[in-house]
Amino acid sequence: MEDKLSRILLLARTTGETGELQSGLIRQGFACSVFSGERQAAEFAEPFDLLLVEFSVMPVYQLSHVVQELKHDQPIPVIALAAKSNLSSLEAFPVDDFIIGPYNLEELSLRIRRLLVPGKQEEPADILRSGHLVLDKAKCEITLDGRVVDLTFKEYELLKFLMESKGRVLTRQVLLNEIWGYDYFGGDRTVDVHIRRLRSKIEDPDHTFIETVRNIGYRFKIAF
Repeated sequence: MEDKLSRILLLARTTGETGELQSGLIRQGFACSVFSGERQAAEFAEPFDLLLVEFSVMPVYQLSHVVQELKHDQPIPVIALAAKSNLSSLEAFPVDDFIIGPYNLEELSLRIRRLLVPGKQEEPADILRSGHLVLDKAKCEITLDGRVVDLTFKEYELLKFLMESKGRVLTRQVLLNEIWGYDYFGGDRTVDVHIRRLRSKIEDPDHTFIETVRNIGYRFKIAF
């Protein structure tokens, strides 16, 4: 039996460039359909594994609504196709990854496959793992290469949220609201300071887990 092709839904304007991108993804081994948003998302019954979103297709507030309809509350990964001019829009839109145009097809395909990689042996619900870094939620314990890492409460909560959102770009404001709460009056600098302290405890030349996404925030790397 042949392997089932990963189905990609491309939410974009119906232009020549969109057609070229669709054809390129098909050549890369994906099944790719285009949805322009001109009809109700609920009418789009075809199942898909990943959503590509062109940010210029419609206003962000409308785009967010359409994407939520398309996902139907399923954990479908989302990759944003963005331009430098609309990078700021990503702060108000949760995505798992993004790529800046003009798009390199090989890079985009790699990003798609990284998000669609088949799950390895399922971990216990209380365990978050990335390589040799293990977070045990039941024990509130972090180990790296088998040794316990001493973290403050905020550092622990920050790492846990990053690992639970692995591969997803998180803005500083999202991290601030999630870890410190909406009523916290500190600035984005608080997040940067705690990320720096966290990195000093879990990273070294042989271990890199947290990526800085310039002008946006942070992302916990997907380990392979």
